[in-house]
This record gives sequence, C-alpha cells and structure tokens, in this order.
Amino acid sequence: MKFLSAFAKVILVCSISTFTAQVIPTKDFNNFFVSFQDGFFRQIEIQPIVSYKAGDEFVAYVDTRGNLRIYDGKERKDVTVLNVEYQVSDHLMGYKIAGGLKMYDGGKFQTLTTFAKEFQVMDSIIVYQDSRYNTLNTYWKGRMYPVQTYFSDFQFPTTIGENILIFRDNSNTYHAFWNGAIIEIGTYNNEVLNFEIGTDVFCFKDPYSQTFYVFDKGEFLQVDNLPIKKYKAGRGFVVYEDMNGNLWRYEKGEKTQLSNFSSSKWEVKDDIVIWMENSYLFAYSKGVKTEICSYSPEKYLLKNNTFAFQDILGGVSVFADGKVTQITNINNCEFFIYGNNVLVNLPNKSSIVYSNGKLYNN
Repeated sequence: MKFLSAFAKVILVCSISTFTAQVIPTKDFNNFFVSFQDGFFRQIEIQPIVSYKAGDEFVAYVDTRGNLRIYDGKERKDVTVLNVEYQVSDHLMGYKIAGGLKMYDGGKFQTLTTFAKEFQVMDSIIVYQDSRYNTLNTYWKGRMYPVQTYFSDFQFPTTIGENILIFRDNSNTYHAFWNGAIIEIGTYNNEVLNFEIGTDVFCFKDPYSQTFYVFDKGEFLQVDNLPIKKYKAGRGFVVYEDMNGNLWRYEKGEKTQLSNFSSSKWEVKDDIVIWMENSYLFAYSKGVKTEICSYSPEKYLLKNNTFAFQDILGGVSVFADGKVTQITNINNCEFFIYGNNVLVNLPNKSSIVYSNGKLYNN
C-alpha cells in the first residue's frame, strides 16, 4: 500500500502564539457591525448587515443592500453587488455567483471556474466541482489542480481537511491530494474507510487487517497493528483510543500516553486535546497536561491553542496559556474564538474579549 467602535473604546487585543486575529467581529449595543482590534472597536458598517462569516485574518459579510464585502482589519473592500453563496476559512474565501466560482486569498481575487457546482473552502485549499470538464479540482497556494475526472454518478467528497483532500476514483482506489501532489492510498473495493484529517496528517484503520495507519507529511506509517476504538487528527499529530481505553498521542514518530483511563469524551482540534478522565476534564497543549475542571462542559469550542467553555455556573471560561480564566459568570452568552482570542457576547449586547491573559469590556 502506498503508502481566521468608534463609539466604544476598549483595550488592546494582542495575538498570541503564531496566530494573529486581524479582526474580531461582532454587533455592538447600537447594532453597528464592529471589529475589536488595536485597542478599540472599529465601526465597519452603520446600517444593519444580513450575514457575516469570519476567520483568523478577515471577515466577509453581506450588507443591507445585498453587497458582499470584506474587511481585513485595515480597509473595507467591495467584492460584488450580486447575490452570492460564500464560504470563509481562516485564510481563504470562496464565493459563487450563478455558475462562476471566485476566491479571495491574501488580498487578491481570482476566478476558479465559470462552471462551478459544489465547493468547499478550508484553511489552505478550496475544493470545487467543474461541470464544464467534469472534473474535481483544488486550489492550493495560488495554483489550480485538476485531481479527478468523474462520470454522472459523481459524489462530492466529504473527507476534506485544512490542507488535505481525500477522494475515491472510479476504480474504488483512494487518493490524497497534499502539498500539490496526488498520493495513492490503496484500493478497497466496496469497503468504506473512515478517515480523520488534520493539517499535514490524516489517519485511518485498514478494514481488512485492522492496522492503524497515519499519513505524516508524505509518509504512511503503521502506528498500531491492534484494533482501536476511535481516532482523530490535529495539526501535525493524531490521537487515538485503544481497545483498553488508553488514550495515545502520536507525533513525528513518537507516541505519548495521555490517559490510561477509559475516557467518556475526548476531542482534538488544531493544537489542543481535551478529554474526560473519571469526572475530571484535562487538556494537553504545548507538551503539557493540565487539569481544567471537575465536570464535563455542555458547550465548548476548541481552536488553535485555546479551549473556551460554558462552566458549571453557566458562565464562560477559557483555558489558554496554561491556565484557566473565568471570562464571565453571566449565563446565556455566545462565545467565539478568533486566533487565540475569545469574544463573549453578553445578553445586553455588550462584549468581553479575552486576549493574552487579560479581559477587556466595552
């Protein structure tokens, strides 16, 4: 086998780690569309907007007239005055007008095809279906790559990671698109493989031998030859649970045991892992295991190196920089992660931002 207000002044939002949140968008108590950055809320729009989607680097939104616009923390850019379907990741945007699919990357706009059907935008790639040539294509690092020619029974792939696409060709052979190349995984006839895809890695269990394989930056590696229960992928690593309930983390050829208790719940996202061990919640980030709390949060978000969650009092807390901080004890709040900053929208339409270990209110 081949194997992202001029009326309300707040304090500085600093980015941490290697992630820079250029914008932290929300609506203030006047219902103005604003972005928290550089020490205050900058007003983006006065009139109400229809919708918005944001990543770590910019926010795309549809204004009250139906215009699609982008705000990157420095300037507002008009994209189109036509009705669009649009998707945003931390770094890219794709938008479809009728059959035309266009994209935004690093301040530049580009047309991908004028005969688009389905498409999916991820952090580093855009996957799209071109009906003119009956091909499945990807956009990656400024270039377009045709990866598959399909027939009438084509199904758009669902196995797409931040910079990896996995697809099956007409002979039931699985392939991966990664780093500009197409890599053969193997032929499994009618067997359906369950892939978990992260960034630069993905993992799967061989349906015949039950061997657990990891694709790690171009190589297929056999990590465990015994049956396993569950597996997930992060940014450059994978986590899996063996049949005895042990939780393992694999990265760059090394295995680290995270827990030897059967975990009732565990999750992986980007650079962080969380899991329940008996009645305690733990996190593994930057090589350190930390006890977070003695309960299982009902609502939570994971992104980059940050874990935001609804605490036992119904408020919002965050685990970042190796410690747990309560952001608010007010119930029924929405919360979001941008970069490694947490935005909490309170019921009275005011906001709290957690950034670099500090809390700021408007």
